[in-house]
Amino acid sequence: MSFSKLHRWTRRQTLWMLTGAIAGSSLHACAKPAATPSGESNASSGAGSMSIKMGIAPWIGFTPFHIAIEKGFFKALGLDVTVKVFDTNAQTFPAFTAGQVDGFAPVTSEAITLAAKGVDLKIVMVEDNSLGADVLLARNSIKSIKDFKGKRIAVEIGGIGHFFVLQILAEAGLTGNDVTLVNTPPDAAAIAYQTGKIDIAYSYSPFSEKAIAAQADGRVIYSSKQMPTAIVDVYLFSTKFAQANPKAVAAFVEGIFKGVEFLKTDRKEGVAIGAKQLKVTPEELEQQLKGVRIPDVAINNAMLGDTSSPEYLLPSMTRLAEFLKAQKQIQTTPDLAKMLDAQYVAALKAK
Repeated sequence: MSFSKLHRWTRRQTLWMLTGAIAGSSLHACAKPAATPSGESNASSGAGSMSIKMGIAPWIGFTPFHIAIEKGFFKALGLDVTVKVFDTNAQTFPAFTAGQVDGFAPVTSEAITLAAKGVDLKIVMVEDNSLGADVLLARNSIKSIKDFKGKRIAVEIGGIGHFFVLQILAEAGLTGNDVTLVNTPPDAAAIAYQTGKIDIAYSYSPFSEKAIAAQADGRVIYSSKQMPTAIVDVYLFSTKFAQANPKAVAAFVEGIFKGVEFLKTDRKEGVAIGAKQLKVTPEELEQQLKGVRIPDVAINNAMLGDTSSPEYLLPSMTRLAEFLKAQKQIQTTPDLAKMLDAQYVAALKAK
């Protein structure tokens, strides 16, 4: 598989820098189903009494969304979904704040950053969380995280990987001051590790897999599987839209979950649908889906609404907001609890 082909489908070719800049080059455009001259595509035209404009970017977590469109799940619930495709999540931000799209699916750090800038939004469900796709690579001579002290780590400063690394260090009683962080995008970090230029690197699939396969002296010393709430993608809507259109949001959430269930029960067809939209083979998508968890209704309820669950998002989001403020990426901490809106997933759990 060519390197350029891999670039097409990761929403994090280089992570969104939370100061508002994009690190690295942009993604290639992904497929736009039945695109209209305006750049929009109407995923379920004519049958619905409700409508939503959704901004998406290439990412495997959208597989249930693509399934819901292809199989008519939104349409059956009376919802018309207009899809606006962007090369990256970052390009979606101005469209969202301007009201050109009603919702999109950022990582939690991006949601916090938008809220800190005064954007009123509601997180209505969890799209996916990294469960092994994000990794720290280290030479075999480095036996534990404690051995990182005094070492150089390739990671993109200010990105979600930076926070991930700091959390991992904290578990071992270390801080960022105990290491030297070398500002490197995830694709370049994997190459630097692979070629022996650095001993420790943060990266993610598919770049990390290529590096592991080519470099015998090293392995994954820590992965997001060990910290499942660290890197989470969420579906969110503007508060104004959600309050004015609660039935549309409810239908959207239910349609996504129907896509999640279809991916479980009709795996082959579901993966084929996602692969077609992401411009990869079903085999490639199947492999990459192993690095994320796409949570069902029960897990979504735990993450959004169950304060007693270890998976409840508020504590990890609070730590993330504190980190972003310390790094001067945000000036104030938004009301994080207010951002989490579990009513839609709770209603489905109650059914």
